[in-house]
Amino acid sequence: MRTQGLLLSGLVFALLIAIFAVINVDSVQVNFLFAQTSLPLILVILGSALLGGASVGLFGIIRSFKLQKRLKAQQKELDGLRTQDRLETAPALADGPLPASAIEAEPAVRPSAE
Repeated sequence: MRTQGLLLSGLVFALLIAIFAVINVDSVQVNFLFAQTSLPLILVILGSALLGGASVGLFGIIRSFKLQKRLKAQQKELDGLRTQDRLETAPALADGPLPASAIEAEPAVRPSAE
């Protein structure tokens, strides 16, 4: 449900930007650090919106990759701890047979199936 809400709000926001851009079609002067040019304002608005969306998306992808890497490292650490715990609690097979105290004796009286 949350994904649908985000998609819907993104589409509404894109529609508002498009309407705003279409209303502003006058030519404006744009100054870059190394050049100066005259462009329609609609291109400046749409280009700025696209660059902003692309940069936010790029930062989101980078964050997602970092979180996946961290999750894999923590999962590996957890698996190592589980393996270590099993080795500590399980009897060592190299030490020979299990001691008699570790083997459960059969009950002297078995419950009858009534």
